[in-house]
Amino acid sequence: MELGQLRALRELGDRGSIAAVAAALYVTPSSVSQQITALQRHSAVPLTFKNGRRTALTDAGRALALAAIDVEVALERAGQAVARFQNDRLGIVSVAAFHSAGLAVFGPLITTLNSPDQPDVRLSDFDVAQENFPPLTAEHDLVLAHRLVGSPSWPGSVRVEPLLFEPLDIAVRRDHRLAAKVAIEPADLHDEAWVAVQEGFPLEQAITVIAGIGGSEARILHRINEFLVAAAVVEASGCIALMPRYTTDIHDHPDLVLRPLAHPGLGRHIDCLARPETLERNNVKAVLSRIRTIAMSLTRRPPTV
Repeated sequence: MELGQLRALRELGDRGSIAAVAAALYVTPSSVSQQITALQRHSAVPLTFKNGRRTALTDAGRALALAAIDVEVALERAGQAVARFQNDRLGIVSVAAFHSAGLAVFGPLITTLNSPDQPDVRLSDFDVAQENFPPLTAEHDLVLAHRLVGSPSWPGSVRVEPLLFEPLDIAVRRDHRLAAKVAIEPADLHDEAWVAVQEGFPLEQAITVIAGIGGSEARILHRINEFLVAAAVVEASGCIALMPRYTTDIHDHPDLVLRPLAHPGLGRHIDCLARPETLERNNVKAVLSRIRTIAMSLTRRPPTV
């Protein structure tokens, strides 16, 4: 049974004729007759009978029409519940992020939402390859994800809210020969030892591109995904590493500096992914607005010199 069929039967009982039902529902009489005929196929007993030139309800038809009222009430209540859920600015909003975004965003996000009239967030971090970010939207309301320039776009199954473009810099020790440069050319990196991310993660491709522009192959000694751990290794070893400019805070490593590449187009897009229906909720919109503000503030951080 379908809602339209039950509604046509109920209206027939109330209005007394196919023509009156058609006028009330703004459809043709033929459409109303088809709905009732389709409903009759699901019933073992007649639902209507001819009463002169009109179609009337049998006792079974009247019983089903009364049951249709309960269906309409339940649907109206469900619709109102959904509307209240969507319009509620409070409630829980789950946010997932890759490690460096979580480090930069989670603390300020909790601080800005720390009042009774704000949504309650639940936070998780995930260290995954690019193609594994969209599936996280099945379990989390908002997913902070990153993709390298030139990599495939996010799939159409998720809504993409761009947050910022983050350049990638070279992290070196202050006593390294490259620290004196204002900008580093790819050719300057010939024969340098790298601390890189694990294979299959976005920044590995960036290192390959940089080395290719410089006419060499990257010499990777260490593979570490967590940037603060990589910073400690660079500080201790004299290797170099690729570091995102805004979401990695290396102030706890005073012997390190970040130097930009002479080719400014290399970087990553940081986006917020969500299922389209999730973004209809007011509490999710409120949290996303805070995340946007925090993301923009990251671009105003003073550089590490």
